[in-house]
Amino acid sequence: LPEFPLSCSLSPMRGPLLAAARGVMGGAGGPLALTIRAKLTAALQPTHLEVRDDSPRHGGPPGAETHFGVLVVSGRFAGLPPLQRHRLVHEALRAELAGPLHALQIIARTPQQWQSDPRAPSAPPCLGGSKRERRRG
Repeated sequence: LPEFPLSCSLSPMRGPLLAAARGVMGGAGGPLALTIRAKLTAALQPTHLEVRDDSPRHGGPPGAETHFGVLVVSGRFAGLPPLQRHRLVHEALRAELAGPLHALQIIARTPQQWQSDPRAPSAPPCLGGSKRERRRG
């Protein structure tokens, strides 16, 4: 599964994440972005954390905060397969996933994995549409 960032490293945000944070989230991020950051920090004690608000790319109204991507680097992921790592992230964000958070892209790496390759893949393109539209095959 593709993975991606939220920036709290405890290292500064860079690239598209920085642009998203400044342009869309008004610097520090919107309320949901800040909640995501706080909950993942508390639950996973990450050595690197990036949060990206992709909501504007998905046609929502300004400030919607519905689509996010996170890159979490944590020692808690050591020895766990990707599915278990994602479950830890989902557990930390259970309330948000039940409410305002509609989509979440997760990149979950160990500190060793991040050290050997500190790059995050780009977010996948939005395919558009909605549940109410019929898709053509």
